[in-house]
Amino acid sequence: MASRLDKKVALVSGGSRGIGRAICAALAREGAAVIVNYHSDEEAAQSTLEELLRHGGGHGLVKADVGSYEEVRAMMGRVESEHGRLDVLVNNAGVHRGGRVQHLAVEDWDLVLRTHLYGSFYCAKEAVPLMRAAGGGRIVNVVSVVGARGFPGDSAYASAKAGMIGMTRSLALELVRYRILVNAVAPGYGATGMTEGLSEEGREALQNMVPMGRPAEPEEVASLVLFLSGPEASYVTGATYAVDGGILA
Repeated sequence: MASRLDKKVALVSGGSRGIGRAICAALAREGAAVIVNYHSDEEAAQSTLEELLRHGGGHGLVKADVGSYEEVRAMMGRVESEHGRLDVLVNNAGVHRGGRVQHLAVEDWDLVLRTHLYGSFYCAKEAVPLMRAAGGGRIVNVVSVVGARGFPGDSAYASAKAGMIGMTRSLALELVRYRILVNAVAPGYGATGMTEGLSEEGREALQNMVPMGRPAEPEEVASLVLFLSGPEASYVTGATYAVDGGILA
């Protein structure tokens, strides 16, 4: 019996760790050839690739800073030359820098916006021609509940993720004519790098916001990304789905 993503090629940015790694594994289990994008942690990327190869398939690694348009263009060129197509793009790469607005360094603001928002735009811009040539595709943007409701000391991260939500809606309307469906998944507390720069007090405040009383697991986010990448989601575009234990309820 054929798997849901047999003969499909998927690129996951920031795919070497955490949510990204779980997404790569979920797509690979369903038959996709998964290209794992990573920025600097080659050891983690190689470990992820080894996990994927246990599922079979023509998986690969590509090192690129998604905040650099030139590096994204080179990455997509490799995808085209080595795989000949692209069916699924998951914009997951991210970085967190927090701080109250008067203390947040301009360089940190720039880094967060460039990695999340600019990076997602760059990847989508270069992926669309490949998807059109393949007859359609899926773009899934990994955003955050913080982009929908905000959080003190997280203006850069919230702004970047809110921008990605707006881009998801616009691209969905723009690309539907080419059978390219665009959706977003918004993890809540525990499943993103959002908490790395927060104080213990901040992490406790986030935990207390979760009605289910526990953090999300990466696999719980990955399962929704898999759904949106597969044939069952053929009538879904422009939507943002929260995986947050009820934070946005």
